[in-house]
Amino acid sequence: MASRSATHGRVLTTAMLLAAVTTTMAAPPPDAGWRAYQKRDYPAALVEFEQRARGGDRVAQFNLAMMLMGGEAGATDVAGGLVWLRRSADAGLAQAQYNLGLMYENGVGVARSLTTATLWWSKAAEQGHADAQVQLAASISSAAARPRIGSSRPSGHEAAAQSGDPGAQYIIGSFYEHGDGVAKDLNKALAWYTEAARQGDVGAAAQARDIARRLSIAPRAP
Repeated sequence: MASRSATHGRVLTTAMLLAAVTTTMAAPPPDAGWRAYQKRDYPAALVEFEQRARGGDRVAQFNLAMMLMGGEAGATDVAGGLVWLRRSADAGLAQAQYNLGLMYENGVGVARSLTTATLWWSKAAEQGHADAQVQLAASISSAAARPRIGSSRPSGHEAAAQSGDPGAQYIIGSFYEHGDGVAKDLNKALAWYTEAARQGDVGAAAQARDIARRLSIAPRAP
């Protein structure tokens, strides 16, 4: 994890940012994946983390993302790592939310968006993540961020999504998918994810496919 001094006023190259983001792995209760990782058996760890990640384990999703983006068990895969990082962040893991904010702040693997970075830092800061709280304070003091900080829910950010910001579109989709501050509505979530996917957001495309599948098997009213 990047230190506080490293996360203020810096201009990072892609490689430097990935190094900062992927330094920390989340330590879960002992399992096969974590034991393999500690033994530096990265291929085995990757297999175990992926299996648990596909089962919905948010810590495994985060660890899988870090391994993919860090290239620890093969070629560096930023796009693939972002898919899992987003799923972990959506599931509420503060470290994933903080790291995703860094990616948006610097435009690595995603379109640069201080608005979206701030949204993710807000979520992590609410859980007491110290570095996210520092980043959030800095972004609120920024003139670029201030107009969109007043509300942390769709009413305060929908304009950014409608203006074409794919990161904001993904966030709004996430709000509607999980009922976060709004009534849960998978159809609206699908619409926002689809808008972001049309602009090349691979994470949004994955979420759109998942929601479309869930809607197709949902029971219909008689």
